[in-house]
Amino acid sequence: MGAVKHDVFQAIADPTRREVLRLLAYNELPISEITSHFSISRTAIAKHLHILSEAKLVSGRKSGREKLYRLQPEPLTELQQWLSFYEQFWNNKLSILKHVVENDKET
Repeated sequence: MGAVKHDVFQAIADPTRREVLRLLAYNELPISEITSHFSISRTAIAKHLHILSEAKLVSGRKSGREKLYRLQPEPLTELQQWLSFYEQFWNNKLSILKHVVENDKET
């Protein structure tokens, strides 16, 4: 059996990983800088970064003695497409609610 690969949905299921993605949204950061934002160990952050890398949400590159991580937002498109499918149901429910509320005012 091969190594377990994580998909986008598994990767973003964890709040720590979502926060790591948020931190990387505007800057490339070394693991030391990422770790400084959390109350968990560097090893734990490294595991989170590994999962995010497997999902292709972050990439790392060597810069001197450090490895800098950056956000790769492209896989989030899959998530956005999945959510947009369900948006039709939310919009439909909101339309029904609007109709009920507006008609209720008339009575």
